[in-house]
Amino acid sequence: MLRYLTAGESHGRSLVAILEGMPSGLKVDPAKIDKELKRRQSGYGRGKRMEIERDRVEILSGMRGGKTLGSPISLLIPNRDWENWKSIMDPIRPGKGGRVTRPRPGHADLVGALKYDQDDIRNVLERASARETAARVAIGAIAKILLAEFGTSILSQVIQIGAIKAEVEDLKISAIKKRIAHSLVSCPDEKAERLMIKEIDRAREKGDTLGGIFEIIATGLPIGLGSYVHPDRRLDGRLAQGLMSIPAAKGVEIGLGFKASELPGSEVQDEIFYERGRGFYRRTNNAGGLEGGMTNGEPLRIKVALKPLSTLSRPLSSVDLVTKRKVKATIERADVCVVPAAAVIGESLVALELANALLEKFGGDSISEMKRNYTGYLKYLKAR
Repeated sequence: MLRYLTAGESHGRSLVAILEGMPSGLKVDPAKIDKELKRRQSGYGRGKRMEIERDRVEILSGMRGGKTLGSPISLLIPNRDWENWKSIMDPIRPGKGGRVTRPRPGHADLVGALKYDQDDIRNVLERASARETAARVAIGAIAKILLAEFGTSILSQVIQIGAIKAEVEDLKISAIKKRIAHSLVSCPDEKAERLMIKEIDRAREKGDTLGGIFEIIATGLPIGLGSYVHPDRRLDGRLAQGLMSIPAAKGVEIGLGFKASELPGSEVQDEIFYERGRGFYRRTNNAGGLEGGMTNGEPLRIKVALKPLSTLSRPLSSVDLVTKRKVKATIERADVCVVPAAAVIGESLVALELANALLEKFGGDSISEMKRNYTGYLKYLKAR
């Protein structure tokens, strides 16, 4: 199955990712990975770091002639900002400066320093930074390429920033895809988009930050990815774990999510129908494409709630880690709102979990073997 590991600090020399378990024969265009990295850096409300970085991937191993070999794939994403930090962040002989002792409320700063016995929070925040997610977006892009081979596509939309909510309930997926392509905040509701931008501007003026909610939608999934037989094989649990690992993520909903708790079962469960040539299907999708920890053939729909970011340009009260005196929290270069960017990260993590479930179901050391197994399974479903 797929396994991945990332390494690197926010202002270190580079980010590194290793992806293991990808079958051989998959055509991977590095430009597609770079496109996802660029999407992660976009979105209204991003900070000045995005003006410095121009993320590009270097594929170091696991491919030859543009195709995967079946061996581990290693990726490198250089940090351009390293030139400004290499004295402070040198792994062996760091220079003076850059020390942080004023923890930010809501960040990993204080707890990380206490857990790892650090008196310089720089040693915590550099890895706890969301900069690490660039590596996960890169390997998620490869997972998307694999999924596309089997007819699965993934998109995201921002449905709330701060108190501004978009009206997207009745939108078809084709309309969502068309509208978000021209949105600064990846929101298909133009009226809500204008209000979201104003809300971000107001937060910036106040030295504040904003959170929100985004939704991931995956289409073209076959019935039966995941399993109910063991807790760690339930796809809903895997997806939730992956999405909750996004920095600032505080909640995940699948389908109706929390709203389902307010309704009677007769208004929540998706009735089952059958049509010759089409097979089993539903007219509603309140389950969000998952039942019993498995895909049911309907579009997968997952919402993720993000809290406002912890770094404020008008910082909150804190306590100095060393002197124990009351201080204002440190100010690191940061964003006002990252909901659109986090949606791209969410797409990548969903892609990784779905690709893993696909490999688990159809196996194969090569793409051709996987496709044979997949085609046979679809024939079996059609016969049912």
